[in-house]
Amino acid sequence: MRFPVVFLFAALLAACGAADPEAPPPPPETSAAPVSAAPASVAAPPPSSPADHGAALYAKLCALCHGTDREGYAADNAPSLKSSTFLETATEAFLRDAIVFGRPGTAMAGYGRQVGGPLRPNDVAALVAFLRRDAPPPVALPPESMAGNVANGKVIYDRECASCHGTQTQRGTAVHLANIQLLASAPPGFLRYALVHGRPGTKMEPWGGKLDARAQDDVLAYLRSLAMPVPTAPSGPPPVPPWGPIVINPKGKAPTFDLREGRYASVDQVGKALQAGRKMIIVDARAPSDWLKMHITGSLPLPYYQLDLVDRLPNDGTTVIAYCACPHHASGVVVDELRKRGFKNAYVLDEGVYAWQQKGFPVVAAEGFEKFPSPPHDHHGHDHHGHKH
Repeated sequence: MRFPVVFLFAALLAACGAADPEAPPPPPETSAAPVSAAPASVAAPPPSSPADHGAALYAKLCALCHGTDREGYAADNAPSLKSSTFLETATEAFLRDAIVFGRPGTAMAGYGRQVGGPLRPNDVAALVAFLRRDAPPPVALPPESMAGNVANGKVIYDRECASCHGTQTQRGTAVHLANIQLLASAPPGFLRYALVHGRPGTKMEPWGGKLDARAQDDVLAYLRSLAMPVPTAPSGPPPVPPWGPIVINPKGKAPTFDLREGRYASVDQVGKALQAGRKMIIVDARAPSDWLKMHITGSLPLPYYQLDLVDRLPNDGTTVIAYCACPHHASGVVVDELRKRGFKNAYVLDEGVYAWQQKGFPVVAAEGFEKFPSPPHDHHGHDHHGHKH
């Protein structure tokens, strides 16, 4: 199912009136009509300084994937945010863009209110202040050379880079360099500096001594050739849509799954159960901005950072499937909360939402977000117990 982004947001605006986009609205009874959203805050009032406020926001929203100390790779190969060469070259505008708009097709959602996330401009500025606190001085980046041979750059990239950074259609275990939002927002010279100097503290080694200037030009020319127009965001904050009926197939039988470790239900099993008319609830643990881009048909937005919404689900034994893009971390937080509250049949969608889409199970997608690169191969059956989810 497809619909233009602007039309989608306009329709949601008409349905929700002046609703606050920070929180999914209270759901109706199973047979009732949708209701409007209720205002909610994502964090306590700002502490004494913007950077302190940013630290609190980071702990609530970002540490899950980027690590408690910003070291990165806690989930879904989220990059380090403390590597010296990253902080030397990541401008405030670049950081703001990444926080607000995210990286479509990855676990990095857009957290800005203008795309359906929870953060106001002052919150985004506070997060940037936190990330920049104690950062090394910025380095002067030279204007990016437009030289380079795209075809030769692709040969080098496929040989040296693709195994970690992936391709246009397949993500890898490091930053997805074909991401349209990254390519649209990276400052001139940012990618070259990373290529030459690497990312200390990560697996990204410096290539300045391995690739001469011409080869560097070729690789960067190839990356520039992958840039595509970014879908236009709405002019104002899109409201998070009202919850529709909570239970899918309310008259159906309960599904049965061959669970992995008593916790993880595979995409194939859940998809086939849905097709067979089995009764279940599906919740999307990502930020609502990602739900707006693409979500499993019939799923409800229940962000991992807004667990009070669990109170609105019927605790009557109905199977609840939580999914995210990590694919286990945000959904794992929600399932942990569900189980803590006595939901006996709460499970994580094992391979995540992008694997669901890749396998052709039903989704609702906004225009421009109908297809994403395949998730990293290590997502299937990956053990996330080291991250407590």
